[in-house]
Amino acid sequence: MTEVAAPRVRFRDVRPYSAPMSLDELHGPYDGMIDLPHAVRWQADRLGVNVSVVGWRRMAYQALLAEGTVEEQRRLMNRDRLVETWPILNMDRRVRALWEGRFPQLRVAA
Repeated sequence: MTEVAAPRVRFRDVRPYSAPMSLDELHGPYDGMIDLPHAVRWQADRLGVNVSVVGWRRMAYQALLAEGTVEEQRRLMNRDRLVETWPILNMDRRVRALWEGRFPQLRVAA
């Protein structure tokens, strides 16, 4: 009798992700500096992230989308900056599906 291996289940495939109910809840700064919580990004570059610079904003938003709580997203992300940055964000397909499913305007931005 041959055993059939169970399909591999990765944490990212079952992990619950967070998102607010409305993009209008995102009241973070449009420009300037933010500090990411340690639970969102563990590296030292999490402090003093300049969201005015697209590369730093991209890093911060990707981390907040994947690891942030709704409260952290509300406090640190800006609605307009998210829409602007959305097309260049790299994230797990489940995170993208959650946000684009809840906010169709992000699909249009992409």
